[in-house]
Amino acid sequence: MEPLALYIHWPFCAAKCPYCDFNSHVRERVDQARFRAALRRELAFEAERSGRRTLVSIFFGGGTPSLMDPATAAALIADARALFDAAPDIEITLEANPTSVEAATLGAFRDAGVNRASLGVQSLREAPLRFLGRRHDAAQAIAALEIARGLFPRLSFDLIYARPGQQEADWRAELREALALAADHLSLYQLTIEPGTRFATEYARGAFALPDGDDAARLYAATAEEAARFGLAPYEVSNYAKPGAESRHNLQYWRYGDYLGIGPGAHGRLSFGDTLRATRRHRAPEEWLARVERDGHAITGEEALSPADRAREALLMGLRLAEGIDPARIAARSVLPFEAAVDPAMLAACLEEGYVEWTPAGRLRATDEGRLRLDALLPALLR
Repeated sequence: MEPLALYIHWPFCAAKCPYCDFNSHVRERVDQARFRAALRRELAFEAERSGRRTLVSIFFGGGTPSLMDPATAAALIADARALFDAAPDIEITLEANPTSVEAATLGAFRDAGVNRASLGVQSLREAPLRFLGRRHDAAQAIAALEIARGLFPRLSFDLIYARPGQQEADWRAELREALALAADHLSLYQLTIEPGTRFATEYARGAFALPDGDDAARLYAATAEEAARFGLAPYEVSNYAKPGAESRHNLQYWRYGDYLGIGPGAHGRLSFGDTLRATRRHRAPEEWLARVERDGHAITGEEALSPADRAREALLMGLRLAEGIDPARIAARSVLPFEAAVDPAMLAACLEEGYVEWTPAGRLRATDEGRLRLDALLPALLR
């Protein structure tokens, strides 16, 4: 059977960031014991029906999972190891914010079994941190990174660029500071306006402007140049790593492997024989909790994906990777020939324009120019 990645969603945050459209919620009080029991129950439900598989990664995402009781992480890690066959080098990641309160609990999460931390730093400058609604300052971010480097063998953190008024020279300077602090991995995201967020409302009324397309492209190019100075390559559109330090959990998504998601709003892709099923769970934390306590799970939708849908998803994910896609893998996962998944005329045009290329190993990948245009390129390539 396909190896498996496990995603565990903790939906609670201390505050809602103005740019965030994730399934995250602010609550004055969270019943940690009830949510722990529900997450364990939903995990057991999924393990029973998915079969005993090799587990390659566990990812605690959110929300802000560093706000959960470390005992919850410990119990879920122990359960996952008991219910599946954990790979010898299993990657167990915790997302955390670099506030002093959360940094103080990182040691407990290390003791629970977490071996990789991903910190939501977002900026090393005070004004952008305030604009982005972050609850930490630059000094706290640096302190948290230093603590995490001493606790975890692998460390990553996020930064957001293409902010209002951001200049290339300033971004290069900030990025050099960040790269000097990084262990082996950085996620560098361009600020985008997502529907339903506070930023969407403010942007619509002209409260701020973002860099235009050309300026954003220059910032993207500068990002890759600065990362390369420190030995980090862009293995995915927004993720940079030293060789061997790529996020194994996220590679499972991008390579279109099986993954199981539990917790409010979590999604999954699970193989059952020749069928690949897409699953989704209730988003509201309290309703999710009630359904799990009643039924053992909070699945609100599950469908068998058609071969065409599987091929499209595999292409959409795989072309984000610098390694590109293996047509044989697409065919195996979709039960559909690769040639049936793409528009041959559009593929030929994209090859001629230099937006995609075939590698000597026979993989199709986006070029640097193509990666700048992926949002427009991918829908055009698909049949």
